[in-house]
Amino acid sequence: MRVSEITPAELAKYAREDESDSDVLSTFTLILSAVKAYIKGYTGLSDEQLDTKEDVSIAVFVLANEMYENRIFTVKDNNVNKVVQAILDMHSINLL
Repeated sequence: MRVSEITPAELAKYAREDESDSDVLSTFTLILSAVKAYIKGYTGLSDEQLDTKEDVSIAVFVLANEMYENRIFTVKDNNVNKVVQAILDMHSINLL
């Protein structure tokens, strides 16, 4: 699945929430935008480039779920989800 094809309803379903609930969808719409911005900033990849990396979709789902469940950003006390970090590091073109 391409990153651009991921919908808030799919994220809600992944989080085992009611994907027909407008409040849940509204929250996941915001989360999806934030996750995409985070991934693009982390990797330096454009939307088009992200769509060529199918494994990045997994990172979108994991990050969105973490943000929804914890209501905090995935980085806490300098600890990043290791699966997400490994996926994003493989595609990072940023040399920071």
